[in-house]
Amino acid sequence: MVWFSPVFLCAPCGEGFDLMSAPISTIAQIGAHEGQSVTIRGWLYNLRESGKLLFPQFRDGSGVIQGVVPKNAVPPEVFDAIKGLTQESSVIVVGKVRADKRAPGGYELDVSNVEVVQRVPESTPYPITPKEHGFDFLM
Repeated sequence: MVWFSPVFLCAPCGEGFDLMSAPISTIAQIGAHEGQSVTIRGWLYNLRESGKLLFPQFRDGSGVIQGVVPKNAVPPEVFDAIKGLTQESSVIVVGKVRADKRAPGGYELDVSNVEVVQRVPESTPYPITPKEHGFDFLM
């Protein structure tokens, strides 16, 4: 389990924020918090990288939202924790909700912090995507 102090400094602006002070929201209700920081609790659905940017997709049972994590906007521990996540790892994520017409649900999350509740080990990955589900597997 990776756990960071609940009080952080925002890298771009230097303001302090508390991991537990952002209201908890489901992904389905995220639009009600546009422009605000929220906490979502769920699982890593997918993770893409592009240079110094991470694009984690989180799901919580009500929907899926893409996060955006620029390396220079978060503490190195947060960036590394997200980069090291495996599919279906359990997380608590804090970020600012931003409208984006290109996003599937119309919103993205500018991630500022993450708590890894449980990381799925690479030795026993989540069983759906890494394996080919051919006839032998299904029988």
